[in-house]
Amino acid sequence: MRLIVGLGNPGPSYAGNRHNIGFMAAGEIVRRHSFSGRRERFHGVTWEGSVQDEKIIVLCPLTYMNESGRAVQAAAQFFKLQPNDVAVIHDELDLPLGRLRVKRGGGAGGHNGLRSIDAHLGNDYWRLRLGIGHPGVKDLVKHYVLQDFTKAEQPQVIAVVDAVVDALPILIGKGGNWGDNAFMTKTSLILNPPSPKPAKSADKDKPKAES
Repeated sequence: MRLIVGLGNPGPSYAGNRHNIGFMAAGEIVRRHSFSGRRERFHGVTWEGSVQDEKIIVLCPLTYMNESGRAVQAAAQFFKLQPNDVAVIHDELDLPLGRLRVKRGGGAGGHNGLRSIDAHLGNDYWRLRLGIGHPGVKDLVKHYVLQDFTKAEQPQVIAVVDAVVDALPILIGKGGNWGDNAFMTKTSLILNPPSPKPAKSADKDKPKAES
């Protein structure tokens, strides 16, 4: 069993915020992989399904971002999961919009949701970091993350969320092993498809007339 956590703030006023891209990705996983059994528990909302024959619980905490760890700890304890069984999807200021990275462990990097999870679960869980870009000035960060994505940014948001969902079976892997390297390769190809090779000119294959 694995626990996938999408981070964000509950309520319609926050739904389109940059800080809520974790909720957006979790919701799309639920929809596209036909998860069911919506339940309010563990200080959040959960859905259940399977990917790669592995049972998956998707959790969106309703505690607000700064207390996300309470929800994650409650779910992990109930299902007797280790931190390595948990993947957290969250917004990342240090990556441009449309980019993503996955890693195990590390610091919170100033992210209050991760800081709360670290305090309740330890830091040896997986982080799926979805870039939202940086406003350029530290004092603007709090306002920036609580702003909605602009209309111009929406295509990149949709693209990166779709890439996560499309490549999720590769990330889940098999035999309890996360396929993080293969996932990064797959999402990179989805987000940055190779340019088609130019067609060969028909004139090059024609025999040249001799003078």
